[in-house]
Amino acid sequence: MGLALFDLDNTLIAGDSDHLWGDFLASEGLVDPEKHSALNEYYYRQYQQGQLDIDEYLSFALGPMTGMTPETLTVLQSKFLRQHVEPILLDAAFDLLQHHRVSGDTLIIITATNTVVTRPIADRLGVEHLIGCEAELKDGHYTGKPQGIPSFGEGKVQRIMAWCEANNRSLDDAIFYSDSHNDLPLLQAVTKAVAVDPDDVLLKEAKQQGWEIISLRP
Repeated sequence: MGLALFDLDNTLIAGDSDHLWGDFLASEGLVDPEKHSALNEYYYRQYQQGQLDIDEYLSFALGPMTGMTPETLTVLQSKFLRQHVEPILLDAAFDLLQHHRVSGDTLIIITATNTVVTRPIADRLGVEHLIGCEAELKDGHYTGKPQGIPSFGEGKVQRIMAWCEANNRSLDDAIFYSDSHNDLPLLQAVTKAVAVDPDDVLLKEAKQQGWEIISLRP
């Protein structure tokens, strides 16, 4: 029984939930549509190019939640899941997750997207364990600030190692599925790395390293 680790965006789902959430907030009138959408595109390009400043981005992404409560966000989470996530779910991703369940592996989604956005998606996919960027809560209200180590780049390695220590597990016999070259630190840290519909940089690295390359897209 090993660990089966999965990136979320553009890996288990056919899109980027973080980017879609930004567009969703704009469409709901919760942010300035023009300004927020422009910044959302800017940060997405930075991510794709491997140049994202995660702290700067989290301030942008979490800022609109300032003053909200988990109860308030539940309504938005449900609407977002229904309107934007359901259409990009992948049958092959459900099959892959089930394959690892049947094998007795512990399934963990590890994503740079914050857990406000991704917890409902992980639940929809039937994955209990989720590691994502955390939004700070004080006195029952979101502060709009991040908390803890961001699960991005090398931070994913730090976060999964902390999880392993807390749960008496290790990365021995761990497998990690990802689409993004931003995940190279964790891909290089596990026993088996799998590139899923990889970006160009990861595709090249996967071929050089002899990693398995798969597609979950129809």
